[in-house]
Amino acid sequence: MLVSDFDYHLPAELIAQQPPAVRDTSRMLNLQRTIGRFLDRRFADFPELLRSDDLLVFNNTRVFPARLYGHRAGTRALPVSRRNPAARGFLRGRIEVLLTRQISADPNDWECLVRPGRKIGVGERLFFGEHDELQAEVLARGEFGERHIRFQLWDQEGRDSQLQGTANSAQDRFFGILERIGHVPLPPYIARPDSSSDRERYQTVYARETGSVAAPTAGLHFTAEILQRIRGRGIETAEITLHVGLGTFQPVRVQQLENHKLHAEQYFVSADAAASINRALGASRRVVAVGTTTVRTLEHAKRQGEGIVHAGPGSADIFIYPGYEFKAVGAMLTNFHLPQSTLLMLVCAFAGRENVLRAYKHAVEERYRFYSYGDCMFVE
Repeated sequence: MLVSDFDYHLPAELIAQQPPAVRDTSRMLNLQRTIGRFLDRRFADFPELLRSDDLLVFNNTRVFPARLYGHRAGTRALPVSRRNPAARGFLRGRIEVLLTRQISADPNDWECLVRPGRKIGVGERLFFGEHDELQAEVLARGEFGERHIRFQLWDQEGRDSQLQGTANSAQDRFFGILERIGHVPLPPYIARPDSSSDRERYQTVYARETGSVAAPTAGLHFTAEILQRIRGRGIETAEITLHVGLGTFQPVRVQQLENHKLHAEQYFVSADAAASINRALGASRRVVAVGTTTVRTLEHAKRQGEGIVHAGPGSADIFIYPGYEFKAVGAMLTNFHLPQSTLLMLVCAFAGRENVLRAYKHAVEERYRFYSYGDCMFVE
């Protein structure tokens, strides 16, 4: 199957640049895959579309300010404006680093993407923060331009203050620094700098476990009131954690789908969640996944467990495209995805390529809002 089989036309003005004024006012296209019918609805209708015996599964990962602006050794970047951090481009050594994955339990070691990519080589030292309190050395370069960097923390007097201590305390300290000097990692199709409001809106209301560089965007539509309505109907819920990294947004660089390999992303399934999922599947109840990250976690965990979802950590590199046989998920809530993306391919695998592309054509004609801050689709 060709990557080009998953293309569609999207006018640029339909790419949402801002979230809706209120989360649950988004539009929702309801795709009934078995009969190929779709209906225009509002997300506020979602609780009533669930069955009384459904299990609704969320990804409770939390986005951290993973984008850093700084400068290279031997240069001094111009002052960074938090309102428009990229306004001055890459003048005088200016660099941008997007953290994509913590390589180990050591909070100093990270995989990242860098700009300008060609100028940042192995051995280079990078500096971040008003007083260069966060520094890093480039240790290695990956196959597609990603870098392995190791951080170091310096105090204002220039003394080495390594991120040491217990694993938890060192990690808390590191993420605390990122909260202060980092920026919300909005995707590149949002053509504006991040703002203070993005720290709340580019985050689900149930986010708990810090570690993602992008939001599981299907969850952005939920409010406390919507969750209360769902639980008020007696519908069971469960939470898993998958930290969204490079794997979710990695571009497809091949023509044949079968030749594409996804980067692995770390996940965790609690004992309570595993019990709820296995109980629902054992009783042939429908498992409804909120977002493609939840879909990938459930499908990977069930296959790894040979029919049983086991509690504990894991690493998901499963690539789902048409021809895949779903073992866990019976319905999904998802946003609208980029043309030729692995996320669109996953939705096509679940609902049928022709069904999905017809639904997307309808969404374009009806002026739905697309991508992270856009509208959503409930596929059942």
